[in-house]
Amino acid sequence: MAIILTIATRGGLGAHDVASWLFGGFLLNGLISIAFSWLYRQPLVLLWSIPGTVLVGPALTHLTVGAFLATGALMLVLGLSGWVRRCMEAVPMPVVMGMVSGVFLRFALDLVYAMRDRFWIAAPMVAVFLAVSAAPRLSRHVPPLIAAMIVGGVMVGALGAFHPDAGAGFALAHPLLHAPVFSWQAMVELVIPLAIAVLVVQNGQGIAVLRAAGHHPPVNAIASACGAMSMITAVTGTVSTCLTGPVNVVISSAGERQRQYTAGIAVGVLAIAFGLLAPTVTRLMLATPPAFIAALAGLALLRVLQGTFTIAFAGRYTLGALVAFLVTVADVTVANIGAPFWGLVLGFGVSWLLERRDGGGPDL
Repeated sequence: MAIILTIATRGGLGAHDVASWLFGGFLLNGLISIAFSWLYRQPLVLLWSIPGTVLVGPALTHLTVGAFLATGALMLVLGLSGWVRRCMEAVPMPVVMGMVSGVFLRFALDLVYAMRDRFWIAAPMVAVFLAVSAAPRLSRHVPPLIAAMIVGGVMVGALGAFHPDAGAGFALAHPLLHAPVFSWQAMVELVIPLAIAVLVVQNGQGIAVLRAAGHHPPVNAIASACGAMSMITAVTGTVSTCLTGPVNVVISSAGERQRQYTAGIAVGVLAIAFGLLAPTVTRLMLATPPAFIAALAGLALLRVLQGTFTIAFAGRYTLGALVAFLVTVADVTVANIGAPFWGLVLGFGVSWLLERRDGGGPDL
């Protein structure tokens, strides 16, 4: 949620827009998570895409719901046609991760800026995060990010930095419904990168995690469900649906494998409850200083950023990955189309021209 709030604040979204985003991302996706976990007897949790959320951030000022709808339609077609596996194998993952690293980098930088601007809020959060991470026994019971959030909340209260709006209190969700408007600029800028982020980066990670735990996730059915749900949640202004990696890591790491699907159902129920309370949680979070949210989002993505760098620069297609990273970080808009799209285009082009032998085949 800290990541969503950071992106929404930069994009000029209000509290009602954020609450609607959370409603679609948690409540609606919680329903499909329960259905899939029960139907396939596997922990199949489908929520919202972190890489996708970060990717759409720079485009929020001109983004239209039509781009989310088109992305969902593309994923649905790929899932129903059975082409998902072929597309996942054809895309050079290092180049994609180079682009994703460039998008994620700004969150790590915001963590540093939060330390500079509100030291007595951000520094204790970082210190506790590192301390809990360094104690394996403790971190198994208290996730480092949760510990950092609690300490940050205590510091916000102690410093008198919590300023809720007058009259803000308990409220249930009343989602905004957006009429689809299609913009060619948003289509070109977002549809392909967002579909790759969901199907290749996010779903690829989730499928690998589940297979490692001994499950057999239905790749095409998952892609189809992500596409269909993305088209539904788009109406509430929510980024595309994906098969989660981190959540499925947690719920498939303990207990009897044949009963782990019950944890997926439980997560779906909790997601529904969180979606119903989205306005209340949004008001509470927006009443905290921006440095608190920035520090929380930066810590949440710290390990993720480390992983994207490792995949991008540890093996093949490293030059294309570097080009994709640099173009994305430069954040230069060409023809009113954002840098992540051009990062992918130029990264793929450089890899195709200079690194085709790295793939050992015709993928590029």
